[in-house]
Amino acid sequence: MHEKRLVLTLLGLVFAIHVGLLAYSAAWQSPTLNEPGHLVAGLSHWRTGSFALYRVNPPLVRSIATLPVLLTNYDEDFRGFNAFPGARSEFSMGEEFIKNNGRKSLWMFTIARWACIPFSILGATICFIWARDLFGPASGLMAAALWCFSPMILGHASMIAPDAHATALGLTACYTFWRWLKKPTWRQAVLTGLVLGFAELSKTTLILFYPLWPVLWLLYRWPNREAMWRDRDDSPLTPNPSPRIIGESGAIRLWRSRWVNEAGMLVLRMVVGLYVLNMGYLGEGSFTQLKDFSFTSQMLSGQQEAGLQGNNRFADSWLGELLMPFPANYLVGIDEQQRDFENFFAPSYLRGVYQEKGWWYYYACAFAVKAPLGTLGLIVLCVLRTLAGRGPMIDKRDAMILLAPAIAIFVIVSSKTGFSHHSRYALPCVPFVFIWISGLATCFQRNSAIRCSLLTQVVTASLLLWSIVSSLLVYPHSMSYFNELAGGPKNGPAHLLHSNVDWGQDLLFLER
Repeated sequence: MHEKRLVLTLLGLVFAIHVGLLAYSAAWQSPTLNEPGHLVAGLSHWRTGSFALYRVNPPLVRSIATLPVLLTNYDEDFRGFNAFPGARSEFSMGEEFIKNNGRKSLWMFTIARWACIPFSILGATICFIWARDLFGPASGLMAAALWCFSPMILGHASMIAPDAHATALGLTACYTFWRWLKKPTWRQAVLTGLVLGFAELSKTTLILFYPLWPVLWLLYRWPNREAMWRDRDDSPLTPNPSPRIIGESGAIRLWRSRWVNEAGMLVLRMVVGLYVLNMGYLGEGSFTQLKDFSFTSQMLSGQQEAGLQGNNRFADSWLGELLMPFPANYLVGIDEQQRDFENFFAPSYLRGVYQEKGWWYYYACAFAVKAPLGTLGLIVLCVLRTLAGRGPMIDKRDAMILLAPAIAIFVIVSSKTGFSHHSRYALPCVPFVFIWISGLATCFQRNSAIRCSLLTQVVTASLLLWSIVSSLLVYPHSMSYFNELAGGPKNGPAHLLHSNVDWGQDLLFLER
């Protein structure tokens, strides 16, 4: 009881510090390059009921961010909107918004950023709960601390751009899916579907959960497939009569019914997720035939080159007759983002080299220079102890559910080599790694099944402290953080550019 009270007290302290750090950054950093577009797009959603502005990103985060802005006295002008396929009028409209509102727009950005802080608290909370469920309370506290003091989280969670906030929602969706695997009930399936829908409303990258989760379900269940029809006192499904009583054929029917039952829950989850996604767009253009879309990317238009001239490669095929179960602007936004990856207007940069396209290893390099050395050290220590058989006690299937989303997201973003500008695209991978390495904290728990030496405890605590201190020494310039091995923020441009260093967030500091 004393240990539990201590963990909760420290967790509350970590959360309070995290909120203070985000609130200060939100107030003292200037709008980044993309934030004016997000702000004006969010306002337009509320004012017009249309979701065409900034459709390369779903509307949830910016809609929540602009709620307090609606209560202010702001000047709006939506005449600059251009609905032409591929048009990105949110940027010019964002500039006009700042011109029209002057310095009072800075207050609007501040309160919009403050409205997004609960997303980061959600991410920290799920880090704590998932790590606690896997390893124990000390690990939960460590995972939450890694989230709350991560320079990437501090840098992006204080903005209204959706990267960090979508990371929190994606993590929450995966946690609810894992809870369903542990205890598959229809209520949990519905809850997982609801969270999945909100995650999809935050970032289109998370659409990969739709094909990923059924595969993970099969891989999770298959090793214990025989137990699907045996007596299980903890089964949440219909009570199981003994196979000896019902006979072999009855046991097979029961076995199959459980597979069908859980498959039905998976389908329900996907349907609920799609329903939430469509309702988030107010049903705008939902269930439009595929042939009625005008695409600009090579992948969907069938054109030799990506451009602003709309086309549709499915218009004359049977696929064109299909009804798309997505909002129209959600699908068009995916097309526009794909077009950018195919034919981006600016060259990519990595370690002093410019080139027209990106690199498949860009995000690995970015993580190596932007993650604190203490965090990298914890990853190395966790790998070494796992290989030596002294790592955190975790079921292999649970480890698969934890790490598979991170691996899938990392592979997907690394495969998009049309341009390489922003390490934030791989941010949704990060909290899964935090939870995994937090298993090292079991060495501080009295009832731990893994025996650790005093040296292991000292090294683990020192690496965690190094991560936190290294991040705070750079704060509030967390977005431009680079670790000591990379030469720190001053040497950051030798490795990366764009939002990794300067996204326009330091203009108020420059003014002062």
